[in-house]
Amino acid sequence: MATEPQRIAPFVDESRFLDCVHCGLCLQACPTYVELGTEMDSPRGRIYLMRALNDGALAMTPEVARHLDLCLGCRACETACPSGVHYGELIEGARELVERQHRRGWFDRWQRRAIEWVFPHPARVRALLAPVRLARRVGVWPLVTKLVPLAAMIPSEGDPAPLPEIAPAEGPERHRVGVVLGCVAREMFSATNRATVRVLARNGCTVVAPSMQGCCGALSLHNGSRAAARDFARRLVDAFPDDLDAIIATAAGCGALLREYDALLKDDRVYAQRARRFRAKVRDVSEWLATLPIEPPPAVAPIRVAYHDACHLAHGQQVREQPRALLRAIPGVELVDLPEAELCCGSAGSYNLTERAMASRLQTRKVDNIVSTKAACVVAGNPGCIMQIRAGLRRRGIDIPVLHPVDVLDHAYRGLPLT
Repeated sequence: MATEPQRIAPFVDESRFLDCVHCGLCLQACPTYVELGTEMDSPRGRIYLMRALNDGALAMTPEVARHLDLCLGCRACETACPSGVHYGELIEGARELVERQHRRGWFDRWQRRAIEWVFPHPARVRALLAPVRLARRVGVWPLVTKLVPLAAMIPSEGDPAPLPEIAPAEGPERHRVGVVLGCVAREMFSATNRATVRVLARNGCTVVAPSMQGCCGALSLHNGSRAAARDFARRLVDAFPDDLDAIIATAAGCGALLREYDALLKDDRVYAQRARRFRAKVRDVSEWLATLPIEPPPAVAPIRVAYHDACHLAHGQQVREQPRALLRAIPGVELVDLPEAELCCGSAGSYNLTERAMASRLQTRKVDNIVSTKAACVVAGNPGCIMQIRAGLRRRGIDIPVLHPVDVLDHAYRGLPLT
């Protein structure tokens, strides 16, 4: 018997769907369409599904939920779209509806709940990593990665050293900025956070890194938990003082959501105005450094570098040239073009945990493109991308570093090799 559509309150303003003229220019920008070639796994096809759901003309079946789940949320379609469709807003609204109406299998439910319970909380991430660090110390980690391939994504950092809440500028203070440390990044990419503080301080910025800050809410929002995302957003707004010139993000996924706090909290009478002020100060670290006359970095040993565009940096924040300019400014760096540089690597927040098959296909595609450049170093402006690409390269037996742009600049300032 066919499932009857369930009447629901619209999850998004109907006018948002009318922006789409179904021209199809988004199709070749969509990673799942490029891989599968199916209309319902394209932005245009998913918009058809979402509009029918919003109108109550379509029931939330497992097949419909599957097409929506398979979307990476990379927003490459927004860059390709000539009509300015706010696809990110549509898919986030639809995901909230999926979580309300679709009954997942027990493993899928358990996995998604575990992801939300652990990863937005730095203390829980640290506890999760304790066995990893023990395995590395006793020398059995290579065996673990062979038995559990996903373990290859975990960075090899030691215990993260705490950052000072305030790091003074070196020399005269030119700006006072805050740094968003992240939740997973706080534990797995603490070296990048420390590099960010050093580079900013070296270039005249007093850096404020409040210890009470937590998750930005992106992971919860992408998993359909809008209420939880709003709670995280309020806490992050509360964590930062009002006297900052900029709020710096080093994770592309975090930065993209921080720039949308005004929309996320628009109906909150207490936080709406504060969210607008907060959002106006958000900058990616490469974007911010590009506005400064930074200290010229010294030369590094000649090295061929490929740059991967993190989706939420290129498409969510429209930051593309600034990281490349930062890399080109370092003598000795030869920046080479990476084929399909803006195509998703398959990380996409927790996507590489919940949609492993598609994530693996995109990871393989990305590694193939990197290999074609003969690069000796890969750079990406998002921790998730870095983990995904590192794991793909290691599985291929390719031992080259994958770094954040600010890591590369910090290495140059400190005279450290990039290899």
